[in-house]
Amino acid sequence: MNKHFLLGALLFSTIFGAFGQSITTGTPEAAGFSSERLKRMDAAMDDWVKKGYMNGGAALIIRNGKVAYYKASGYNDLDTKAPLQKDGIFRIASQTKAITSVAIMMLFDEGKLLLSDPVSQYIPSFKNQTVLVTLNPDTTYSTVPAKREITIKDLLTHTSGLGYAQIGSKEANAIYAKSKLTAGIGISDESLLTAMTRLGTLPLMHQPGEKWTYGLNNDLLGSIVEIISGQSLDEFFRTRIFEPLGMKDTYFNVPQAKAGRLVNLYTEKPDGSLVKAGSNMLNGPVLANYPLGTSSYFSGGAGLSSTLYDYAIFLQMLLNNGEYNGKRLLGRNTVRMMTMNQIGDLSLGDDKFGLGFQIVSEKGSGRTPAQEGTFSWGGAFANVLLG
Repeated sequence: MNKHFLLGALLFSTIFGAFGQSITTGTPEAAGFSSERLKRMDAAMDDWVKKGYMNGGAALIIRNGKVAYYKASGYNDLDTKAPLQKDGIFRIASQTKAITSVAIMMLFDEGKLLLSDPVSQYIPSFKNQTVLVTLNPDTTYSTVPAKREITIKDLLTHTSGLGYAQIGSKEANAIYAKSKLTAGIGISDESLLTAMTRLGTLPLMHQPGEKWTYGLNNDLLGSIVEIISGQSLDEFFRTRIFEPLGMKDTYFNVPQAKAGRLVNLYTEKPDGSLVKAGSNMLNGPVLANYPLGTSSYFSGGAGLSSTLYDYAIFLQMLLNNGEYNGKRLLGRNTVRMMTMNQIGDLSLGDDKFGLGFQIVSEKGSGRTPAQEGTFSWGGAFANVLLG
């Protein structure tokens, strides 16, 4: 089965191919594509820019390790008409989650944790948790005891019962806001562990293991990576993932020397026109230039910025069953575990969920070109990944 990855709306990357490949330059024909047919990509992106659907787009297509298409279209700034560069640094939002899931599974491979470990083993506030029953208009609430503790596997499969701050249900938004918990982007006045410790004192949105609910699971996993490794998540990512793979443009805090490559964010006004994003994203005070700061709050669920090429390397590593260019991050059976159904009969629309990835089911493959078994993920800034 061919496996492929997509990352984008503003950025779009597709990787097809065999195992064990490193990425090299090549012609479309050498990669098994038609140059003539790929011109449709040019036309589509140009048309979307012309119609005002987006300010600009960049696309990268790789097959069997050979780059077949790598172009940008449109503008990084609609006012000045500064062009969007294909090597621009994009805020990848929840695409961060895939990297955090890999980090926790690297520690699993090293025998430093078990998927069945209770979270309270690492952060004691998660002991004796409760489950929300009712939320009152004044944001007080009633609860019942959780039937069991949440585990690392619950976090990886999003079945823990944790909700999301700012972008979750009305109950999660209200309870988390009262405790000053956020979606994790642009935070500079506290540490990840402090916030996650506070999260452990709040009720779950449902009993552990009983439903799939998108939540702050990967922020919590990131905190556990920090506790087990003795490194900040930023340092762990850099020394254990980015540097070994040769990912040179992926950061929590984009350095000032590369600030000019940070891609602008645009949002849609009520009349459908585009405007550069300001200081109110994700239903809260998140500054559009947040990756240029010096935050020490390293959100494992949303905090990274990266390029098409860097993220393609990361995805190629997964396609290669955990290895890239002679550097092995994960065992091949660990990648298999991550990309198979891990939630049994629980419902996620038509699809299933692995350890950090949504899995396209046979039924789900009937509504998308993605084959059964494709693994995927999305992001708040219109990002999506398919594998």
